[in-house]
Amino acid sequence: MRPLQISPETAITLSKQLGVPLEQLMHMPQHILMQKIAELAAKEQESSSEKSDQSSDSPEKP
Repeated sequence: MRPLQISPETAITLSKQLGVPLEQLMHMPQHILMQKIAELAAKEQESSSEKSDQSSDSPEKP
């Protein structure tokens, strides 16, 4: 299996966000990496929707 075809900057960012060593990330099967990225995106979307819900619940100041 050949390493993923992503830029070094992208690899470092993904490694930090996923909490996976860089070497392991580069040799991870593409379908597993895509699944982890989808899970990460879902978490970010969930947290951003919670923040918008909290801000809309707070009363507006005159």
